[in-house]
Amino acid sequence: MATIHRTTMTPTKLELLAGWLPKQSWYVGDAAKPELVKAGGFRLDDPKGAVGIEFMVVVDTTEQEPVAYLVPMAYRDGALEGVPDEALIGTSEHGVLGTRWIYDGVHDPVVAQLNALLRGEATPQRQNESDTPDPTVTVHGTGTADGRDVRLHRVLRSGDTARPSSVHLVAGWTWPDGTAARGVIAGS
Repeated sequence: MATIHRTTMTPTKLELLAGWLPKQSWYVGDAAKPELVKAGGFRLDDPKGAVGIEFMVVVDTTEQEPVAYLVPMAYRDGALEGVPDEALIGTSEHGVLGTRWIYDGVHDPVVAQLNALLRGEATPQRQNESDTPDPTVTVHGTGTADGRDVRLHRVLRSGDTARPSSVHLVAGWTWPDGTAARGVIAGS
């Protein structure tokens, strides 16, 4: 189980994402420097205990209608070999662990834990608490994720829009006005 440290990161996750997000093909905003707020998320544990993976929901408030994005982030103690340059979100100084290389989790091998979650073999953890399952993150549908590509929903929409026969993951976030939302964040 991962330990959540109450410390600083410089630059912060939101500062790193504000520079990285507008460069992504799935970014729908107009702002070159979005104003991001943390809106939700959860973590999955690396079975080897070496890599942190957080599925963070951020909301861009620069648009007339705020837009929610899902960004899986993998935290490593060194550079990850064999991934495209754009996979690196950035590096940050963690107050306890030192330099962290933060990658877009879809390019990190530890994202296999998402498949394990869809198969019922992993437990989502609360984003900001050590060793605490998050029962609000739920798997729905029939079948298994084995042999199928898991698709992340990078731009999130409220409501359950997955096909009833698919296996999909539902999680929640909070809009800047305080309204709670839930929607599909991944599926096969």
